[in-house]
Amino acid sequence: QVQLVESGGGLVQPGGSLRLSCAASGRDFSSNAMAWYRQAPGKQRELVARIFSSASTNYADSVKGRFTISRDFAKNTVYLQMNSLKPEDTAVYYCNAGGTLFATYWGQGTQVTVSS
Repeated sequence: QVQLVESGGGLVQPGGSLRLSCAASGRDFSSNAMAWYRQAPGKQRELVARIFSSASTNYADSVKGRFTISRDFAKNTVYLQMNSLKPEDTAVYYCNAGGTLFATYWGQGTQVTVSS
């Protein structure tokens, strides 16, 4: 059974940092792109960052320079380091295997709340 399990969300003050993890099991995704998406209340799910098997990356303009996506092939895990967090970063963050909105495998999501 394929599972993606996110962790690391929580409540943080503006300007703070969080590191999200997405651990995959049941299948080796080293040849797949992996991505982080987020969805705020009342808004559509949007791409935050994507990392390819080559380790090349792309980011939403709103997070460039603040967020960093990385992956550990040995652990079949993807990370999202989030720095200089803003209230508008508040959302449920999801990882997926495949990199697009049409990906088959998604995690259950982890809540990130940025508030003072």
